[in-house]
Amino acid sequence: MLGKKGRLWNGLLSFHRAINRWRFWPAGVLPLPANPASRHFAFDRGTPIDRYFIVRFLERNAEYIRGRVLEVGDRGYTQTYGGERVAQSDVLHVTSGNPEATIIGDLATGKGLPRGVYDCLVLTQTLHVIYDVHSAVKNIYRLLKPGGVALVTIPGITPISRFDAERWGDFWRMTPEAVQRLFAEAFSPEDVEIEVFGNVRLSVAYLYGLAVEEIPASALSERDPDYPLLICICAKKGTAQPGRSGTRISRKRRITPASPGAPATRGRTRGRARGPARKG
Repeated sequence: MLGKKGRLWNGLLSFHRAINRWRFWPAGVLPLPANPASRHFAFDRGTPIDRYFIVRFLERNAEYIRGRVLEVGDRGYTQTYGGERVAQSDVLHVTSGNPEATIIGDLATGKGLPRGVYDCLVLTQTLHVIYDVHSAVKNIYRLLKPGGVALVTIPGITPISRFDAERWGDFWRMTPEAVQRLFAEAFSPEDVEIEVFGNVRLSVAYLYGLAVEEIPASALSERDPDYPLLICICAKKGTAQPGRSGTRISRKRRITPASPGAPATRGRTRGRARGPARKG
């Protein structure tokens, strides 16, 4: 293993090589690659960066995954984080053909969806591929029992999912403020908590298709509110009236890392509760 002096010399050497490379570029222009390392969200390289934070969010809110739970696409997160607390696990899909689906329904229109029956809804990386997100959030609210909780993730910065774009569309990239107002249309703001993950290093790495295993650990623990890579929502169906002020947006500067053994599966299948694509 290198000692302190060895590490210092290695760092200086790397810096020297970088300077030499940049000499061949016009002033002020960095030699950024023209193509990403992966066009598959880094599934072919390791753990996708957004997946790391989705797992962290669900770990922190696992207590809500209980009773009767609905998840989009499959029941992977329900089983992992709900365990024995789950009395019934349902899977939502927009069309027939998914062998795991127990409900065929559309979040955008509400067609085929039951009302007021779920203790928890797990909906990861799905809303941005639904054009009518306003109706979708209202239908999320209608699915829940009083006191039920929706655990939702939405990308703030992400490449287009070509799989989704060619089937049902890939429409939205949101800011925390947009998400706050969107959920206030259905839920009482006092019952909505928003958590934001991301910084400039993570955003660049994610857009280039790099995996968690390829970036410095320090980049995972920093948050910069100007680079919202992932927006996570914990929304409870309470008794207060929607539309009032009070939503909390968490922008803590540092986070604790996810558990090393946490699954890195691509969460829910994207789209209107649909089939096996880029799971979010």
